[in-house]
Amino acid sequence: MKQKNGFSGQIGFVFAAAGSAVGVGNLWRFPYLAAKDGGGLFLIIYLVLVLTVGFTLLTTDIAIGRKTGKSAIYAYEAMRKKWKFLGVLTFLVPILIMTYYAVIGGWILKYITIYLLGSGEQAVDSNCFSNFISAPSSVWYSIAFMLLTSFIVYNGVEKGIERVSKFIMPVLLLMVVGIAVFSLTLKTTLEDGTVRTGLQGLAVYLTPDLSGITLERFLQIALDAMSQLFFSLSVSMGIMITYGSYVKKDVDLNKSVSQIELMDTGVAFLAGVMIIPAVFVFSGLEGMSAGPGLMFVSLPKVFFCMGFAGRMIGILFFTLAAFAALTSCISVLESITANCMELFHSERKKTTGILSVVYLIVTAVIALGYSVFYVEVKLPNGSTGQLLDIMDYISNSFLMPFIALLSSIFIGWVMKPAWIAEEMELNGGKFRRKKLYNVMIRYIMPVVMTILFLQSTGLLSQIIK
Repeated sequence: MKQKNGFSGQIGFVFAAAGSAVGVGNLWRFPYLAAKDGGGLFLIIYLVLVLTVGFTLLTTDIAIGRKTGKSAIYAYEAMRKKWKFLGVLTFLVPILIMTYYAVIGGWILKYITIYLLGSGEQAVDSNCFSNFISAPSSVWYSIAFMLLTSFIVYNGVEKGIERVSKFIMPVLLLMVVGIAVFSLTLKTTLEDGTVRTGLQGLAVYLTPDLSGITLERFLQIALDAMSQLFFSLSVSMGIMITYGSYVKKDVDLNKSVSQIELMDTGVAFLAGVMIIPAVFVFSGLEGMSAGPGLMFVSLPKVFFCMGFAGRMIGILFFTLAAFAALTSCISVLESITANCMELFHSERKKTTGILSVVYLIVTAVIALGYSVFYVEVKLPNGSTGQLLDIMDYISNSFLMPFIALLSSIFIGWVMKPAWIAEEMELNGGKFRRKKLYNVMIRYIMPVVMTILFLQSTGLLSQIIK
């Protein structure tokens, strides 16, 4: 069944796709990894991977979507009936991600209210975040975020997703740039008279740290960068296939892919400029090791040190994070909706309505996984997780690398790269990175994705040992 609606043009598609790619991970995970993995060294490796692996995965998904005009399940079936199972696997990823993305959005909404209703001092308490998520009342914030996502998807592609993305993405970019510039102007004087400045923090962020570098360390940094890139671009989860199916044939896909790469990487880079100098000024190098707690634990302390300006920055930052979470959450629900519309031959409003009820219930269960439904499970990668972590592990660490591996084999050796190139060259367009794509999809991607899959599942360390 051909999709009856779609994006109005290239700008609408690029903003929607970039909105999907630019998620919460760009705002806290990227800066944390950059600080942990040698600053500029991580940035260089990440940029190289964006222009090779990221380009290959993004091009593949979007071209498949537009050429078949279908969402993941039927797209793969239309290409080769025996490969429909790959479409089903791909469809499972957004189904699992949707169980917890609105929960994270709810956490961000809570922090917006903290800064709107007070000075932000409440957020400085190290136990603020853990106390909040372990309280059953936290579920209402996640439900509110899920309802907002459902409302936008309910209104369709052009009137819902595209309209919201065209507003949110420019505002998000302006906010990132504004906060980044402000961070560079910060400075503080320590008790011993030493002055720390935002520009010094920028130098920490940009300068490649090669101290203690070994082959094993370099490979770990590369795998961290690959993991971040992989999940950041919304590839191998059917989202870009679905969005690609909405793109008109006169849109230049080559230009669109480049613009999405640039926007997603630009926001991630600027997030580092926004966060690392500020954390360095008020917390020093020790503050860089906050890890996943950077957004909800370390940054509120930084904002509080800024006084009244910090409250304003706190409101702006968490509003920015909410925008990033919302555009990504929309794309995940849209991917599920599009597949269900094709599977059950149902119309959008009815499908979205049913899915919304299902995910409101599931969101509530996952949000209560830190209180009412608390569990602790040992995961294959060595970590211990609750319900949210389990869903995240299955979708991100297991399924996505596995799907990318199978997809690279399918496109590279069964369909052949020329099948993708034909769509990229439609209407006389020039596939500028055609040779690179051919080498990547056939030879490099299968190897890289096998390594990433083994590393994510904890098998790589066992093999090395």
